[in-house]
Amino acid sequence: MPSISEVEDDVSRPLLADQREPRDPNPADSAAPPSVPARDGRDGRNGGTFTKNLGALEAFAIVISIVIGSGIFTSPGSIDTNVPSPGSALVVWLIGGVLAWTGASTMTELGTAIPGEGGVQPYLQYIFGDVFGFLAAWTWIVAVMPATLAILSIVFVESIYSALGVTNQADRIEHKLFSILILVIISVANSISTKASTRLNNFFVFTKFIAIAAVVIAGLVVAVLQAVNPERDIGGRDWFKKSWFGNREVTNPDGSKTDWNKLTEWEVLGHYSTALYGASWAYSGWDKAVYVSAELKAPARQLPLAINSAVPMIVFCFITANASYYILLPWNVVSTTDSVAVTAITRLLGGGFGIVTAIIICLVVAGSLLGNSFVAGRMTVAAANMKWFPRLFASVGHIGLKPRSEDEPGLPNGRPASSGSPPSDAPINAILLSVILSALYTLLGSFRALLTFNGLGEYSFFFLTVLGAIILRFREPELRRPYKPFILVPMVFAVVSGFVVIRGAFFAPVLALVVITVWIFGLGFYWVRKRLAER
Repeated sequence: MPSISEVEDDVSRPLLADQREPRDPNPADSAAPPSVPARDGRDGRNGGTFTKNLGALEAFAIVISIVIGSGIFTSPGSIDTNVPSPGSALVVWLIGGVLAWTGASTMTELGTAIPGEGGVQPYLQYIFGDVFGFLAAWTWIVAVMPATLAILSIVFVESIYSALGVTNQADRIEHKLFSILILVIISVANSISTKASTRLNNFFVFTKFIAIAAVVIAGLVVAVLQAVNPERDIGGRDWFKKSWFGNREVTNPDGSKTDWNKLTEWEVLGHYSTALYGASWAYSGWDKAVYVSAELKAPARQLPLAINSAVPMIVFCFITANASYYILLPWNVVSTTDSVAVTAITRLLGGGFGIVTAIIICLVVAGSLLGNSFVAGRMTVAAANMKWFPRLFASVGHIGLKPRSEDEPGLPNGRPASSGSPPSDAPINAILLSVILSALYTLLGSFRALLTFNGLGEYSFFFLTVLGAIILRFREPELRRPYKPFILVPMVFAVVSGFVVIRGAFFAPVLALVVITVWIFGLGFYWVRKRLAER
């Protein structure tokens, strides 16, 4: 039996070290086992760019901050439109949460076995080779993360305008410029330091729980008052008078009606798949804890703890919030609004409380922006460390390459160079790149197009990563896996993520071609970088 000190050392040691055989505590008696090749691209060192100063609480907060964003306050309408009953909608939310957990659980397995900076890219590189790792990094850096940031900045601005009664104006240049300004402000906040970002992130997590708690408490109060006095006109009343699982005629946003009793089986499947796609968007971000696994003090213990605490809590929050929407609003209103939380509180308590709700939702979206910007910079740093991107983007704490003063015996202010840490440990150059790309997406794209584009790029590599985890189970069964879910878990997610990609490409072939074009340009960039490196 290993000693306590050995167990603790195994939990906190760099997990890019050998994962196959236990380490001999006496190196004099036996040769050290060969190590897994370093993936940070810096002369074989296992150390990363960032220090290991994060714990399970910070990883938990990052997942909460990213996942609980605009989706829970905007997606309910799109899901309700595509299901026959409120009860069916809650089941879709539950299935979406379970699927998010299967994906997150599989990512945790990989993150505790072969982690490194940059999320999925070290896993794909290890399983499928250098090209797949690069393409994942390229897709996330130039497509997925900038599109995500653009979407969230658009939602932030449109939430403000919706509270003021201005709708359907997202394509106006003033709105787009406002969205870019919000993005710049959040990026500046992320450029201070890792500690400052995580502290600010913790504040946003608090606002997210406040927002959801307000909706759930309002629903509970209405339910109690209605139960005490059935004749009282409060809330939506449909929840009290109608069956939660009975088929109904659904009112669509364009005013048309959908009679579920007249749909064919194929049409029903299409509607349910659309609803599940909406739930997948609402839960997006469940993978983000693995992007900071290299900064966790004890990743083998803290990463599974963060994931398995955050995802069930998120699922619980989403289901209770949606149940409250159905209590607070008439059911035909839920399916026709894109601001269901603001609509519910405004209808119950008046316009003033509706504006307060809109402000809180803006803070919730700002938290998601902060978390995604935090992760985006780290992905770019990891790619630069692998020499896939210019080394400029591997620098932290300053704009541009390393300042000359860091290489000289002393600093201009007389402080000795040995103290030598930059004023910030934030990846400022990488953050600047994400801001520029996100601004271009905001100016050139629309919300719905960016949403589909993002999903196609993201889920293509989710599918490959989880498929790789399954392959690795059989190819390297001896690989040390501190966290290992049942094999059915990654299999379920692989099937669903593959379905999401195929469905998205079928319904949006032009955007699918755009994603493929991004990959082609990426391969060209990879080939040029490789040729230049060989000279």
